Amino acid sequence: MIKILYRFPYLFLLLFLLSGCWDQTNIDKRAYVVAIGLDKAEEDQQYKVTYLISNPELSKQQAGTNEPGKEILTFSTNDLMTAKKLANTVVAKEISYNLLTVLVVSEDLARDKFFLRLIYDSIKSRDIARDTPIIVSKENASKFLIENEPKLETRIHKYFELIMESGSESGFIPKSTLHSFFRITEADADLFLAPYGTTEKSDNKKDILNDDFLAGEFQVEGETNKTQLIGSALFKEGEMIAKLTAKETRIAVLLNDTLDMGELLTTYPDPNNEDYRLGVRVMKKEGNKVNMNLKQTIPSIDVEIPIRVDILANHGMKNYSKDSPEREELKKYLEEQMTKEISHFVKKTQEDFKGEPFGWSLTARKQFKTTHEYEAFDFMKNYPSMNVKVKVSIEFGNFGRQSEMPSIGEMRD
Repeated sequence: MIKILYRFPYLFLLLFLLSGCWDQTNIDKRAYVVAIGLDKAEEDQQYKVTYLISNPELSKQQAGTNEPGKEILTFSTNDLMTAKKLANTVVAKEISYNLLTVLVVSEDLARDKFFLRLIYDSIKSRDIARDTPIIVSKENASKFLIENEPKLETRIHKYFELIMESGSESGFIPKSTLHSFFRITEADADLFLAPYGTTEKSDNKKDILNDDFLAGEFQVEGETNKTQLIGSALFKEGEMIAKLTAKETRIAVLLNDTLDMGELLTTYPDPNNEDYRLGVRVMKKEGNKVNMNLKQTIPSIDVEIPIRVDILANHGMKNYSKDSPEREELKKYLEEQMTKEISHFVKKTQEDFKGEPFGWSLTARKQFKTTHEYEAFDFMKNYPSMNVKVKVSIEFGNFGRQSEMPSIGEMRD
């Protein structure tokens, strides 16, 4: 045997490679948690954890199984690490966080000062990825996970991936992860945004046309999932302080270059006919132009937002042919409307929240020579008194395949 190893030295390398398989566990011996829910518990310094466990049998390309597609259990615990072993008193398979897709936190817990201590348990676990999304639910996270019943997605982990992706691309919810939460909270200069969701239907009638609504306030009929992800939860220093509507969330995403923004579809009143509204698509052309002067008596921030706008719906049937005066008037009108809305929200962040979720502190760092100077300035403390000016610059894109509309009067004559 020694002679064989001597003649084939690469066999030594194989021995080292094979030595790492001793702790391998087969897939069918693990219970994969795809969603974790966190709620407040009656006992102090404890909380309730909910596991949504997906059945891997549904992913096999073979005959169906009589086993359920998922399992949900809720219990009180001290931390996320020891919770896995507690769950194994009722779940036979080994609990694994390797396929964790989302972390759901109840609004009640998110507003508690204990939440910051609790969420740092996720750093201790090697199984929990830092890019795991966070959702804040209006009701208890346990109820949110139980009531969530997607009709078209039998694989529950794919549902969360798809709904988070489509929601962030439309701007109805922000794209936020554990990593961004820790980064923003530890920097102590900006505010953090997390998607806001619920399975409870609200009777409040909101202005849907202006996107001034939250999860649960979108009235929809038919046989579909009760879950809605609309708007965002606002965190300051690791604690939830407010809720932002879909409209306010879109503005925050538009102003924050660190958040991925897709195509924002919305409507504005028709300047030529108050009975109709214009359907528009808003897209970022490039990054925002942020200029700061933080050394003067009253620090100032000037922001220019270059965007591209496509007109999707024009029920007023107004002609906006290229280089026409009507097109220039529409451009000026939309710039004024958008600038007014954004400026109003920025003022709200200064007066009500005493902080901003726009990532402007990253630009502010460049105004100082050293980290010590920047920290001594205290960006969050000075933000409410800053002079902030916002300007929207629009470049028109498409007006549809037929930009010139026919005359309604002539067609009905």
